[in-house]
Amino acid sequence: MSDDKRRGEESVEDGGPGLVYMPFVVNEELLDKLRLLNYETEFIKPLNMKNFSRHYFAIATNSGEQFFMFTSLSAWLLRLAGRDFEQPQEYDDPNATISGIIAEVKKFNYSVDFPPSKLKQGAGEHCLYILDRLADEALKHTNFRWGKPEYPEEEMEEENIVEDDAELTLNKVEDNIFGAGGDEDEFEDDEPMMDLEGLRKLNQKNDETSKPEEIMESTTDAADWKMEVERVLPQLKVTIRTDNKDWRVHVEQMHQHKDGIETSLTETKTYLDKLHDEITRTLEKISSREKYINNQLEHHLSEFRGAQDSLAETKERYRQASGGVTDRSRLLAEVSEELEKVKMEMDDRGSSMTDGAPLVKIKQAIGQLKKENTNMDIRMGVVEHILLQAKLKDKTSQSKQAHTTAAPTSY
Repeated sequence: MSDDKRRGEESVEDGGPGLVYMPFVVNEELLDKLRLLNYETEFIKPLNMKNFSRHYFAIATNSGEQFFMFTSLSAWLLRLAGRDFEQPQEYDDPNATISGIIAEVKKFNYSVDFPPSKLKQGAGEHCLYILDRLADEALKHTNFRWGKPEYPEEEMEEENIVEDDAELTLNKVEDNIFGAGGDEDEFEDDEPMMDLEGLRKLNQKNDETSKPEEIMESTTDAADWKMEVERVLPQLKVTIRTDNKDWRVHVEQMHQHKDGIETSLTETKTYLDKLHDEITRTLEKISSREKYINNQLEHHLSEFRGAQDSLAETKERYRQASGGVTDRSRLLAEVSEELEKVKMEMDDRGSSMTDGAPLVKIKQAIGQLKKENTNMDIRMGVVEHILLQAKLKDKTSQSKQAHTTAAPTSY
């Protein structure tokens, strides 16, 4: 099958029910091509993976694993086809990997008329199309040529039929008619044929040669004749070897099956007619019973509809009333919350007016301030005394320096 023809069969939408199974056929052909390329030793063993099944890429089972195997196998086939394509890794960008594979396929002058997202599943007719094209290019690059098919010679199975001396076969009859020393090539055919014309002429010849001149009278007893006939009766039996390839056997089988189907159909048709009549009677009974029940329950149904209408009105009134209650309960909650706040403020103010604890705290704070003031005054006095002493020391030191400098000048 050529590439264009195969692609045409895959792209036809209304191709009959067999088109659904086309990916399985393509997958099997792809597996044969991979075996010709020794993928088991050169591709599977380095990756420590199992061999592909016949329909591995035809059915989507594990998209992640199948996508990795699809990209890895495509890269391996591209390298076999003479392209420099790196082995994809697990964490590579799938979009970039798919774009690279499609670009390489287009370089081989193959049309890719489907979106790249179809290849992300790692299985399906689109993935098989890419792998099949790459396998063909790899086989071309390795100078592989398909040879002419050699059909084995079909040997006819010899039927082990035990020939009894008491049975007269059709071959013996033909040998007696045509002669054992005749030309066998004239009578060789796919089916055993009897030359009735020759048999008729031979019988006429025998009759003419063996015709007596006078009327013959039999002297044999009738009882002895019957016994002789019973004795040679098994030898008069003719056994015809049936060939399974004979079209007459198939026609006879077809007629037998047809007769069986017709007899079965007549019997089944009677049963089906009876079943149909019973079903129709049952349906009529059910419909009449339904009408009777509807007529009997019409009053109750009207009461039930009226009760349903009153129930719906009551539910509507309840909904409206419950809506007003919820609004009023919400207002009540807000008012009660404000009331609680006012009560808390009043309690705080009343407790602050009757309680003397704040006055005691104030007095203690004043006493603490007085103590701190006295301590501060003491510290200030100490600092002033220190400053005064420092000033006095400075004055005495200055006066001494003045006297010391004045004495040498007087001399």
